[in-house]
Amino acid sequence: MGDQKSRVNVHSVLTQVSSRPSASDETYPLTRLDHAMGHHTIHVIFYYEKSPFGSFDMDPIRVTLSEVLSSYPPVTGRLTRDDAGNWAVKCNDAGVRVLRARVGITLDEWLRSADGNEERDLTVWEDMPEVPNTWSPFRIQLNDFEGGGVAIGLSCTHMHGDLTSLILLFKAFSEAHHGQAITFPPFFKPPAPPDRKFSVNNSKSTSYLEAKLQKQTPSVKMSTATFKFSDSVVKQCLSEIHDKCPDASPFDLLAALFWIRVVHLKGPKHDDHTHSLSLCVDFRRLLQEPLPYGYFGNALNFSLLSLNEEEMDCSMLGRVAELVHCHVSGLKEEEFWATLHWLDLQKEEGGKYAPPFAMYGPEFTCVSMEHMIIGDQPVMYSMNFDSAKPVHVSCHVGNAEGEGLILVMPSAEAGLARTVMVTLPEEETAKLCEDQSILHLKPTMLLRSI
Repeated sequence: MGDQKSRVNVHSVLTQVSSRPSASDETYPLTRLDHAMGHHTIHVIFYYEKSPFGSFDMDPIRVTLSEVLSSYPPVTGRLTRDDAGNWAVKCNDAGVRVLRARVGITLDEWLRSADGNEERDLTVWEDMPEVPNTWSPFRIQLNDFEGGGVAIGLSCTHMHGDLTSLILLFKAFSEAHHGQAITFPPFFKPPAPPDRKFSVNNSKSTSYLEAKLQKQTPSVKMSTATFKFSDSVVKQCLSEIHDKCPDASPFDLLAALFWIRVVHLKGPKHDDHTHSLSLCVDFRRLLQEPLPYGYFGNALNFSLLSLNEEEMDCSMLGRVAELVHCHVSGLKEEEFWATLHWLDLQKEEGGKYAPPFAMYGPEFTCVSMEHMIIGDQPVMYSMNFDSAKPVHVSCHVGNAEGEGLILVMPSAEAGLARTVMVTLPEEETAKLCEDQSILHLKPTMLLRSI
């Protein structure tokens, strides 16, 4: 699929500004964690069976978008450098780029026949130019399918925010469409560490980041596959590992399962018999003084879990799930502050932050989106347009290389159902899609790059 002519045809581009311009001299400095994420981009695609949009140039929904953007000045701003050479957003209301595209097949046909690489065509993938003062970091692409379906693709630099930020921006858009108040209003003030020092010497996260700086990420062709697991299957699997890990979450289970299977298909290591998994979690609600859920920026923590070959034995799913659970639940607030302090220590003379490096990779990386479930409702499937909710949501991280990336996300079915997006070197993706331990759980597979 990836080598064929794209079935997505972009036919118009416009710039959308906010309805209430920001103060021309207002700037938002990007944090040290924002700078660290600068190697990556983020992309979210919401699929709807029925398009809520008519002609976007005339439709009232464009007015709604303009209103929402007034609450998000950094989204319509442009990047600039401060006196130390660090990035800041100048809130000059230069607008966001909105693209309109046609897809030559129906939505159902697309989900069955498109591959993970072709799905990229539904959002904008563009590297930041060296001088980005007129460049729009945020893009929205409206993709109309034959028969009325639509995919809405949002993309931005990872410096500006994480996947949660981008998803909640779209949620605010859907709420404004219905004249509702924004459930999670944007909050732009970055987290301030408590008035005490945090040691970077004994921190799991900072020792991991220190080692990551020394590693080179190999460049290989990657591909993506999506697995959707039902509520009943996940519930059954959790009951089967209950004796080993009674408090396991769907994330613990699926992270362990895919880690074990990927280690199995990669084969034995010859130089090192340790297997490592980089775990990425959101820390908005994990601080003693939690960040508002609507915090717009990066609120992620990366830490490393390493197991030996005996612990990674294929028959020990419950044990590996328990170790994942203990690692994630055992993360303390001090880890997050130590990471931010470590990033401060990497500053160059004059106060300029160090260049970004690969946060997703080179180790096998697993991202938890469990925080996107409130109560038992998945936030990313609550974006309602004209009574229609998304039938599927995809998330991608740009420049995620190395051993691979897993995103464990909520699913449209809600409950314990989960969607797992896996990006691996191309040959490994094909093998994983035929792995009997995974197929035994009867996942629905979408957007397979094989």
